[in-house]
Amino acid sequence: MKILVIEDDDQFRRIVAKMLSAEGHEIIGAADGLRGMELFREQHPDLVITDIIMPTREGMETIIELRRHSPTIKIIAMSGSFAPGDSLDVLKMAKLIGADEIIGKPFRAEELRKLVGQVSLSPWTAEPPASVIIL
Repeated sequence: MKILVIEDDDQFRRIVAKMLSAEGHEIIGAADGLRGMELFREQHPDLVITDIIMPTREGMETIIELRRHSPTIKIIAMSGSFAPGDSLDVLKMAKLIGADEIIGKPFRAEELRKLVGQVSLSPWTAEPPASVIIL
């Protein structure tokens, strides 16, 4: 499977790529949502894993744009905790606006592999929530 990983922390992006390439996946990496969308249009990945808090174009905006361009693309949103409750709230919002699954950082390789497997096997069955306006 071709997976686009959008993460502004270069070291963390390389770790995620290594975790997933060990399973035979082809990994494409981007440091922010702007470059991520360029690669998405050029490379047509099967799955996008995006961080939420990033410079240039953050994850929420990226998820909305991904859904606009490809309503069936599989998306996993990830975020680290900056204060008690912050990460969870951001990830819940990501799920509400169109992420198929969410994962909090840090995570174990096995957690991510399991989530990727679940998302890749499940069909996209829901439309973006009616309360989210995509322009």
